[in-house]
Amino acid sequence: MISAAVVAAVVGFIPATAQAASPSTAPSTGASTTTPAAGAGKGAPSAGASARSAEDTAAEKAARDAVAKDIAAGNARAAKAKDGARSAAPGASGTSGTPAGSAEPYFQVSTGQSNRNAHGMGIAVGVSTDLTQGVVTYQVDWGDGSTSSDIGLLSEVRFLGHTFAKVGSHKVTVTATEAISKLTAATVFEQVVDGAEFTPHSPTRLLDTRDGTGAPAAGAVAPYATARVKIAGNGDIPAGVTSVALNITATNTAVDGHVIAYASGTKQPTTSNVNFTAGQTVPTLAIVPVGADGYVELANRSGSPVDLLADVTGWFSKSAANGYTSVKPARIADTREGRGTAQGQVAGQSSFALQVAGQGGLPAQGVAAVALNVTVTDPKGPGHLTVSPSGLQPSATSNLNFTTGQTVANAVIVPVGPDGRISVRNGAWGAADVIVDVTGYYSADGKAAYLPEEPRRLYDSRPWGPLSGRNFDREGVWTSGRALEALVLNTTVTNPQGSGHLAVAPEPGNLGGARPTPPDSSVLNWTKGATVSNLVQADFRNVEYVDIWNLGWEPTDLIVDLVGMYDRS
Repeated sequence: MISAAVVAAVVGFIPATAQAASPSTAPSTGASTTTPAAGAGKGAPSAGASARSAEDTAAEKAARDAVAKDIAAGNARAAKAKDGARSAAPGASGTSGTPAGSAEPYFQVSTGQSNRNAHGMGIAVGVSTDLTQGVVTYQVDWGDGSTSSDIGLLSEVRFLGHTFAKVGSHKVTVTATEAISKLTAATVFEQVVDGAEFTPHSPTRLLDTRDGTGAPAAGAVAPYATARVKIAGNGDIPAGVTSVALNITATNTAVDGHVIAYASGTKQPTTSNVNFTAGQTVPTLAIVPVGADGYVELANRSGSPVDLLADVTGWFSKSAANGYTSVKPARIADTREGRGTAQGQVAGQSSFALQVAGQGGLPAQGVAAVALNVTVTDPKGPGHLTVSPSGLQPSATSNLNFTTGQTVANAVIVPVGPDGRISVRNGAWGAADVIVDVTGYYSADGKAAYLPEEPRRLYDSRPWGPLSGRNFDREGVWTSGRALEALVLNTTVTNPQGSGHLAVAPEPGNLGGARPTPPDSSVLNWTKGATVSNLVQADFRNVEYVDIWNLGWEPTDLIVDLVGMYDRS
């Protein structure tokens, strides 16, 4: 996971070393370190930073230092071996120190690796040798069909960087050759870059404490206790997943509270994912890092037991799958006006098919999954809404839960059927209007890979005063030189003084001080006094800021947490 620290704390470098063919030794594999993401601050500079980030600078220094340390150790070993050879040689002089015989030349290459951004890595290279002078040529085969070379003196440590086209494991070969003696040494290692790509999964329930699905036994989660959800190795979800897309629902709530989702074996964050009041059933989409044991934890942060449900719609892993592409938020369905489907409310216990491929800025082919914001408004009775890929029977999961007359929204990530469509089912007995906005999609040719962040708060209006109506909060994230595609945010509205809705959009860089125009889409709807949260995958392509709009007429408090980012670099 990426740290929130501004400067990387790069530790645990174990250099890879390989000796020359004489004396021979097998190549060894080096350990790597991950460069943390930069800390974010309100209004901080953002994309397109030309200066090298503090993280990359620290990572390069750590790699160079590790190689220098390994070279010193190698030289000491070589000297000791030669001393031993001199002592063991027949007729050796014990006083002059001059060897009666000669030892084989010593020539060893050392490397220290660091990951950089989602697709990149850097290598520090150097040699330990008993040669007193010379020039070394380094040749790097990155394992993806590309090579790099560099040249330096025997005493120098060099640094080379590379960006891979795809995430995953890459077999890297480093060869060092001294120009005069022609001594050569090589090392081979596997390097896994930090970025993760998405594999969609048909909506499937992994946890339901009401009936014991995925739990040791049926029963609500006790106050301030946690429920463990098995992700890796559960059904067809493979081992090694790094994050998971879960729709988390809190139900049978007796008091106000919230749910925190986080990786098993890590410190519980102070942020929240699901917020609820007594008597509510509330779902919220979350992208949650998966612990080393393959589990995530769901913490009930309330003073009363609560039932929790978790439905999976896909996972992220450090292997080539589907990258993410942002689009300008676009409305592709609105039953109130007949956009994308027939005009008029969706009848209870009925579905409609929605074409998503080729709509709202999405390509006509190759869309594996789509990121949506789905809203139910003016329902004639309580119920739930289920979004699923076309061509399948509607699953027993739900994406939205609502009461009579309520307007409620939730982010949805859903696989797309072979015909480019999804299915939207109204599981209530009464009719309801449905609105669907698209924010991005996953495809095999998508360039952006996911980098989870340790959840951190970008903005909280409560200490300073609420965000006024028809106004916006501007947030910038220091990108550390990354080419960011989108920010993954958890947005929460609390203490609203009236009804309203929230919208999120990138701020163009050519406004010249003019006020930006709010988008016509929405990510969150609320009524007076409610606390409501939702996940937002905010477009951050080639911009410095993202604007978060209170499009109600009355003030409200706003909380914005950063939980991850999609990176093209």
